[in-house]
Amino acid sequence: MLSKIYLVVWGFCLFALTSSAQVVYYSADQFKILGKAVSDGTYKRLPDTMADKLRKPVRLLGNNSAGLSIRFRSNTTSVSVRWESLGNHRMNHMADVGVKGVDLYTLEDGHWRFVNSGRPVDKKTEARIISNMQSKEREYMLNLPLYDGIVSLEIGVDSLSSIGMPRVELPVCKDKIIMYGTSILQGACASRPGMAHTNIISRKMNREVINLGFSGNAFLDLEIASLMAQLDAGIFILDFVPNASPEQMEERMIPFYKILREKHPDTPVLFIEDPYFPTTFYDERISFEVKRKNATLNKIFQDMEAAGEQNIYLLHSDDLIGTDGEATVDGIHFSDLGMMRYADKVISVIYKLIDGK
Repeated sequence: MLSKIYLVVWGFCLFALTSSAQVVYYSADQFKILGKAVSDGTYKRLPDTMADKLRKPVRLLGNNSAGLSIRFRSNTTSVSVRWESLGNHRMNHMADVGVKGVDLYTLEDGHWRFVNSGRPVDKKTEARIISNMQSKEREYMLNLPLYDGIVSLEIGVDSLSSIGMPRVELPVCKDKIIMYGTSILQGACASRPGMAHTNIISRKMNREVINLGFSGNAFLDLEIASLMAQLDAGIFILDFVPNASPEQMEERMIPFYKILREKHPDTPVLFIEDPYFPTTFYDERISFEVKRKNATLNKIFQDMEAAGEQNIYLLHSDDLIGTDGEATVDGIHFSDLGMMRYADKVISVIYKLIDGK
């Protein structure tokens, strides 16, 4: 009986100690950063060495941290985050948490489970994401802002706890999924970072995804193709049609593809049609433009097949985001529902093309 009382008292004391422990912050750059095309220790998607080679809009959008995440482990009972945004942006059709906030996941039986979000309050924010947890070691993944950059980022844990590099190598970083595209691919308009479809695909497949979405600027810049060609790619996914004009596709689609193919002769390349957005059912100009763009994509793709190109695939936009019209925020940019539907459709194709490795 005395031993039981001792255990209860000891457990209560241990809980009191851990729950009253001060928060200690650690710079996030000492942990594992996922989603970067080039590992240079920054929270930018594009390396500074490319700055002089890029159009200004692409260079600036490359400073956004879309698709980047921090992997770490800790036995803390609470997790806090302290960060400074690069631009402190706001958008009238996207939640601040998605634009410039963070969200946290933990690994449970090999699957990633959402914990909570860090909601931005200003250019500099300190947020307690979760408290009162049992003190046991967990694997964490912190997703970074989709439409803003990061000047500094720190992760706060109990002073009595440990924190370090992950022990579990998930998501797998070999044979990365390299995705190139538009504002939707960058993450518009997910409610929080983890709901961007590139992050959903990464979690569900437990494989690293590189997000090269450039809002309003997926014009098949050959400099981006050259960067993509340098990466350890299991598959290339090209979703540029919502931005690129038919003329740009006719001029650049094959040169863009050939840059990838030169370094990756056998890697699958998946092209995706422009979705039939809800607005296309009513706005005749938009409907005509979507049909014209998709017809151009299909014609060039068929020419590539006729020329003997192998391991190229085309995903048609039928039912890509459902047919009920409920998958967007503004008739074009995906809501969380649209992101989930798109991710599930693309995942089913990826598994077929790379055998779920």
